[in-house]
Amino acid sequence: MNTSDFEANLKADGYSEIETQSLQPRPGKGHHGHHFAIRGLVLAGSFTVTQDNRRVTYGPGEIFAVAQDHPHDEEVGPEGARVLVGRKYA
Repeated sequence: MNTSDFEANLKADGYSEIETQSLQPRPGKGHHGHHFAIRGLVLAGSFTVTQDNRRVTYGPGEIFAVAQDHPHDEEVGPEGARVLVGRKYA
């Protein structure tokens, strides 16, 4: 999916904050939740999300999502990552 289509889908689904993030490599932060839902498209590198005892690594062109207040962990691969993310507030 290209970035324009992804961004249009985010807006159509009510995601109000949309930005591209350049992330440095890092291990997980530990399980936590956010007061917003998040959906992201990996543009470069790798981004790993662990939720519901399932660890999934996403690469370029892949989409991840975490529901509002859902416990999860996230880590950035050794090469870092660029991710287009949207936040949706209840």
